[in-house]
Amino acid sequence: MGYRENDTWDGGCSWRRGETYIVLEAGPDVRGEEHDRRRPGLNHLAFHGGTANQVEALAREAQGHGWSVLFADRHPHAGGPLHYAAYLENGDGFEVELVASA
Repeated sequence: MGYRENDTWDGGCSWRRGETYIVLEAGPDVRGEEHDRRRPGLNHLAFHGGTANQVEALAREAQGHGWSVLFADRHPHAGGPLHYAAYLENGDGFEVELVASA
């Protein structure tokens, strides 16, 4: 998707693409021990991932970085028969959706 790791620190990391950046972090004032995407708050982030072939390539590459495919039995149409996407989850329970262009 063109983002490159920019920085890491205890409890967080960031990626940058040009002037755009994404930061994921857990601050010191969190409640509980683990993130749960099914509780109130952030469920997942969705990104345009290019063509269906590009989404598949990104999903394969992501698995080499600790991400796993969610809803594998319904992949790539877990969002419905007209929605082509890869839903991925990392070891901390964060979910991303890589959506293919129509």
